Amino acid sequence: MIQTIKILVVEDNLLTLKIYNFILKKEGYVVYNAVDGMDAIELINEIQPDLLITDVILPLKSGLEVTSYCKNNFPHIPIIVISGLGEEEGTVTKAFNLGADDFIAKPFNPNELLLRVSRLLIYKKTNIV
Repeated sequence: MIQTIKILVVEDNLLTLKIYNFILKKEGYVVYNAVDGMDAIELINEIQPDLLITDVILPLKSGLEVTSYCKNNFPHIPIIVISGLGEEEGTVTKAFNLGADDFIAKPFNPNELLLRVSRLLIYKKTNIV
């Protein structure tokens, strides 16, 4: 039996969201989308994804707020934070302090995204309590 892996992608730029969907669906992942932080939190509660990918700058609630919510309520869900803000804003440090498992700076290579997704899913699978 093949296990379905659910990935929630939170991104308010629709073109970027389509790119994420194309990359991840091509690999066989089931992809859910949210375009703001409030929708993301609702979907986290509803589907409890196997992995969360979130941008930092989002309407209503930031990606950092989504990260914090997810880790406080579902600590087993790995999180990749993606941002174009860079280290000068302290974004990387904030993301990791809130529980992010990985950080990718925009622009990114699609193969790098897939490698990091795969790595986190393997780690999650081997460390289930």
